[in-house]
Amino acid sequence: MKAPDKIAKSDGLLEKTSGPAYSAPALEKGLDILETLCSSNVGLSQVEVAERLGRSVSEIYRMMACLVNRNYIANSGETYAITTKLFELAHSNPPTNRLLSEAAPIMQELSSEVAQACHLTVYNDGRQVVVAKVDNPSWVGFSIRVGAFLDVLVSASGRVLLAFQDAGMTDLRVREALRQMPKGADVDIGTVLDDIRKRGYESAASMQVRGLHAISFPIFDTRNRALAALTVPYAERLDEPERKTIADVERALGQASRRLSERMGWREGAAQSNVPGLSDQRPVSDMQPRRRRRSTQSL
Repeated sequence: MKAPDKIAKSDGLLEKTSGPAYSAPALEKGLDILETLCSSNVGLSQVEVAERLGRSVSEIYRMMACLVNRNYIANSGETYAITTKLFELAHSNPPTNRLLSEAAPIMQELSSEVAQACHLTVYNDGRQVVVAKVDNPSWVGFSIRVGAFLDVLVSASGRVLLAFQDAGMTDLRVREALRQMPKGADVDIGTVLDDIRKRGYESAASMQVRGLHAISFPIFDTRNRALAALTVPYAERLDEPERKTIADVERALGQASRRLSERMGWREGAAQSNVPGLSDQRPVSDMQPRRRRRSTQSL
């Protein structure tokens, strides 16, 4: 006899459907209430909350009472509003601290695997700042110091940070970057960013350091936006022909960035936009012949 798919049938217990995931109806109901109140600029009554959720008042009143008792929402008369507790919880573990904590072992493993340095950058007021790095494990290599500010318009990592944002945020950041570097207006940045989005990452020869090749992948948040860029400044060793190739580094860096994105809450298919660099395990260089190109890229 075939075992039933359903494990438990209760509003408060985990329930397994025929799909791969479990569901927790009571938890989902509570989260729906929180999200509804967060989206409103004014307090809402139980009736209004129920109407927005397509539920009856009897389905939500116990959950709302629980949220009041736990201080996630507050009631004033007949209306309910969100408290600052979610804000306080979110800031008890700042995103940058968590990013650095999660990134450290992944970056160390990546650097050891490809025998190259790597660094992590975040956007900051028209520029990007290096927040973490791992040096090349061998005796010679190229790396950038932590705390360094880098341009975003002509660097592989900066363009990754620009490309994977909402359209409005991308436009805003480009304007901010142009104030920092007016000569960047000469670059057809729109076309460049479109190419990066299609590819899922950037990989190009540097015009600032001869012989260097910058490979950069986005680190995504829960909304499929790049909160950081993980970059390998690839330096080819002439005396070690058996070392990792650019294609090898693209593959390893893509896998590392995927792991870090998942640690930061990203899930494939959770957002509408497609992320080729993370969704595909093989880099573009494995899918089609590489045409080595030169551009105004740096690190």
